[in-house]
Amino acid sequence: MNTSNQKRVAIVTGGGSGIGLAIAEKFTQDKIETVIVGRDEEKLKKATSQLGPLCHPMICDVSNLASIPALIEQVMSKFGQIDILVNNAGINMKKDFTEVTDEEFQQVITTNLCSVFAISREVVKEMLKKGSGSIINISSMAAQYGLPKVIAYSASKTAIDGMTRAMAVELSPKGIRINAIAPGFIETAMTAKALNSDPERKQKVFGRTPMGYMGKPDDIGEAALFLASDAARYITGVVLPVDGGNSVGF
Repeated sequence: MNTSNQKRVAIVTGGGSGIGLAIAEKFTQDKIETVIVGRDEEKLKKATSQLGPLCHPMICDVSNLASIPALIEQVMSKFGQIDILVNNAGINMKKDFTEVTDEEFQQVITTNLCSVFAISREVVKEMLKKGSGSIINISSMAAQYGLPKVIAYSASKTAIDGMTRAMAVELSPKGIRINAIAPGFIETAMTAKALNSDPERKQKVFGRTPMGYMGKPDDIGEAALFLASDAARYITGVVLPVDGGNSVGF
């Protein structure tokens, strides 16, 4: 999909497994130098051996906001540029509304929202210097409609959509495109855990997905590669559902 032979550098947070890993794989296949960021050294090592020499692991817990500027400095000193940022790292917590503590709510907001802001801010400072860049936020169906028992997650992902639009309007005149992807139900370990223990919820998922099956992490990878590429040069501020029609299903 790359129309030029220029070097491109991407950062994918939560790049060691699931959707993040699938995105990193598509990027490296498209000859993009891809930095995968995560907390789990073993996961990152495994991913790197799978993806090859264009994949570069960096350990960082993005929920520790103070550590983010140093992470971006590290990427800049190694590569001298950042062309693409994918904000994929996130946590979920399923709990009855009244059982969620302030600390738990804040922990989800810090990881899923505050870290996206902090890392985007540091990356945008670098992107502005060259007047170009593409940022992709990973949203969720939880921002498209109400899902029970995931109040903090829903709040964080809805905020991501608003932030995507606000960033797009402010930064697109300066050459930086900001978009989001809202995955539907994708086959990952996280989803399997949630659905296999809850047959009723599983039935509901398939019942309202017009295509009748779950997506693969690859489907999100393809969408991210498209939004990051020149093929999407006139697209900014969108939240793209990749969900087999789930968000419009009845």
